[in-house]
Amino acid sequence: MSTSRRTFLTGLAAAGSFAIASPAVLGQAKPRVVVIGGGAGGATAARYIAKDSNGAIAVTLVEENEVYQTCFHSNLFIGGFKSYDEISHRYDALAKNHGITLARARATQIDRDKKEAVLSTGDRLPYDRLVVSPGIDLKYDSVPGWSKEAEEAMPHGWKPGRQTQLIRQKLDAVPNGGTIVMIAPPNPYRCPPGPYERASMFAHLLKASGRRDCKILILDPKDSFSKQGVFQEGWEKHYGAMIEWLGPKVHDGIKSVDPKTNTVVTGFETYKDCAFVNVIPAQMAGEIARSAGLAPAGGYCTIDAASMKSAVDPNIFVLGDACIAGDMPKSAFAANSQAKVAAMVIRGELTNARTFPARYINTCWSLIETDDTIKVGGRYEAKDGKIAATETFVSQPRESAELRKENQAENVGWYAAITADMFS
Repeated sequence: MSTSRRTFLTGLAAAGSFAIASPAVLGQAKPRVVVIGGGAGGATAARYIAKDSNGAIAVTLVEENEVYQTCFHSNLFIGGFKSYDEISHRYDALAKNHGITLARARATQIDRDKKEAVLSTGDRLPYDRLVVSPGIDLKYDSVPGWSKEAEEAMPHGWKPGRQTQLIRQKLDAVPNGGTIVMIAPPNPYRCPPGPYERASMFAHLLKASGRRDCKILILDPKDSFSKQGVFQEGWEKHYGAMIEWLGPKVHDGIKSVDPKTNTVVTGFETYKDCAFVNVIPAQMAGEIARSAGLAPAGGYCTIDAASMKSAVDPNIFVLGDACIAGDMPKSAFAANSQAKVAAMVIRGELTNARTFPARYINTCWSLIETDDTIKVGGRYEAKDGKIAATETFVSQPRESAELRKENQAENVGWYAAITADMFS
């Protein structure tokens, strides 16, 4: 077993993964848990509730997609480091190995009074506990001139599937000397380092294919971004002046985009006839969470830091990108860690299993160029009503090539470990 994979698996206990459960009372119907969303939060929660309760809890996973394509490592597909098949996963083994019922449908409503999840098929699934992990929705009106209809011309690539493939197709079609404009999102959003790793992958593929005269402009509404110093050091080292980051004081805001002409207008400059424009808009919790009243003011869902329970309904747990998780970022590692805490709490409540104080962990790796990977992360616990960082780390400028290569080995090992943790 690789060091990085062993480290990840060892860390499961710290994240609240404890296989201590009591069987259901003889003759009593099994308690029912419905999980909405089959990503890093939902798939992990379903697996650990079913596995660690030794079948004492009936678990149903509601997921409309037969194949799940990970957003995490999708940038490596865009950069040519992975194939599309390598970031695509099925639910068959998860269901078979742990007795989980798969409901291939979309959850359209949560009836909190009746404690039922309503599906697009018309079925109603009763629950004793509900786990909601729907990811994010995009705020299409957050960029003037952009819309749902415009996402084919100006793709976001911030949801898995066709959009990821479309980004790669657009990148492959960029001529030498062409300009790519990326509009970065405001906080909070899914995967804080993600846009900047993506810009790195754009540059890597362009450089590797001989298109060294291209330009990548990042128009950012934020004054700074995750791992900024080490990203910018890496960009200069590997790509010269190909990538340019422009903060709000430089571009004076995005005034409009025109998907028909690939034009971006800022307060200071107009970028016409771009090779392609990557719009990553503002984000919010997935619609099913918002419609159920779990997300105040249409944003993200408030939770109890010690359990991942919704702050407005103690029978519902909200995981991953859809929740407000204090110091924890919106990442796959974070969602996986939160899912194990929620699974422990649910088993404790439904089977009288022993529980432990919540502990969370996270690491986010970002590939800048071949074998040059940087990372940020930490450990977290419930404190003063929020998930608070107790230990943090981040890559530093001028690190050795050997250390950066080790980071990439960790990155690859983590992906193998987390996808096995989710789908096997």
